[in-house]
Amino acid sequence: MLQVGKLLENQPIVIISVEDASEVLLNKGVSSAPIYDSARKMFVGMFDYSDLMTYILLVLKKMEVPLEDQTMEMRDLIQKTNHSQNVPVKLVSDLSGNDPFCTVLAETKLGGVVNDFGTGIHRVAVMDSQGNMMGVLTQSLTLDYLMRHLSEFPQLQPLMQKGLQQLGLTGVKVLSVTGETQVLEALITMSTNGVSSLAVVNDQGVLLGNISMTDVQHIMKDLRTSWLWLSCFQFVSKVRLTRGVETGEDQYPVLDVNAKSTFGYTLSKLQATKVHRLWIINDTNHVVGVVSLTDVFKVLSGYVDS
Repeated sequence: MLQVGKLLENQPIVIISVEDASEVLLNKGVSSAPIYDSARKMFVGMFDYSDLMTYILLVLKKMEVPLEDQTMEMRDLIQKTNHSQNVPVKLVSDLSGNDPFCTVLAETKLGGVVNDFGTGIHRVAVMDSQGNMMGVLTQSLTLDYLMRHLSEFPQLQPLMQKGLQQLGLTGVKVLSVTGETQVLEALITMSTNGVSSLAVVNDQGVLLGNISMTDVQHIMKDLRTSWLWLSCFQFVSKVRLTRGVETGEDQYPVLDVNAKSTFGYTLSKLQATKVHRLWIINDTNHVVGVVSLTDVFKVLSGYVDS
């Protein structure tokens, strides 16, 4: 059975120091990276846009952490933000609690990681027998591999023909905001509810777009902090325009699938758009569910040998 280390051959390693995390995410175009403490010569955590979003809310005093939940690191972080001091990124690492630093050995079977991804883990650091990091294996990379090598997994073929409703992926409660909702309020809603994305709908509940934690990158780039006070509809429009200017074409993906879609079609769309979730809509374009990469791997768990 395939070992996960094979999926990372020739993958460049992005190691970020405790000072430069946000800039590295922006410049490298990645959504997360491990934090390496050169003084201790070890990896001390993972930093992603979820942590950055939580940090922004703390700085703006839009989020409070109960005293009983405050670790020594958290108290140090709060004290530094209150006094406008520079904050070492190691204090922000895993701040959101949504994406802890998880490791697996290179010889771990693919099925084992598929099962892990079905529990809500988004990425794992793959280590060799000497404890050196070979790379980071993500849900997206694993899905892409499975779709490109689907013929090697005949047990998945019947699954691909099943509908989303058959697999119980519709009818899930969806958190949404209206197009008029302020971006900052949307971030607070995500943080409060422990979700990474919200559907943006109009007054009739028709899907307009999507706002997620990774969109924080558009706010941090060139310090566009004023974007926090835009409406979600304005924000989505500006993101679309910015991508068009930077790439010369409109690459804003369509982030939905019909409730009648097959599982295989949904996976193909997730692979093609490189997004982490798709909103499920009915024939009137109303949101009736959401399917995330975690949901996908929950379904795949048990079908890929471990």
